[in-house]
Amino acid sequence: MPTPTKGPRLGGSPAHERLMLANLATSLFRHGKITTTETKAKRLRPLAEQLITKAKRGDLHARRHVLTVVRDKDVVYTLFDQIAPRFANREGGYTRIVKTGPRKGDAAPMAIIELVEELTVAPTKAAPGRAAARKAARADAVAALAGEETEATGTAAVPAEDEPAANEPLASADSADDVEPEDNKS
Repeated sequence: MPTPTKGPRLGGSPAHERLMLANLATSLFRHGKITTTETKAKRLRPLAEQLITKAKRGDLHARRHVLTVVRDKDVVYTLFDQIAPRFANREGGYTRIVKTGPRKGDAAPMAIIELVEELTVAPTKAAPGRAAARKAARADAVAALAGEETEATGTAAVPAEDEPAANEPLASADSADDVEPEDNKS
């Protein structure tokens, strides 16, 4: 049996706290971002990240487990088919909490919890091993030898004639003196 949380619970009873966190998770997955109190956002983050990790598995057992928490089938469908594939390359940290100002009525500290964007850069590979480093060094040496042979034979790269010469001035947009203005005789 899981150890209950220390201190005061959100909403009073454990059942109410579970339902409130389930509703917050449902809203987060439906809208992508919600505004709530800092305490609720901090309590929601681990639950939401566990549900996304389960959705990344994508099997029937994971879907049924998520359905025990998130009761809305449309939101579960969105979680499995749209949200989880976005985080396929990410190992965790699917949510972000941004603190905002206090609430106007009771000055409760507020926060925005949102799903982060997917990774745009693929994870980098580990440093190459000793064998790969030797192959790269050999390839560099062969390229250097080929470059020396080209210089020794006297073949040089022919400059392209399409490029403007460095001595010629470039035409500027301000030198439109040759164009005569049209007379507007309307």
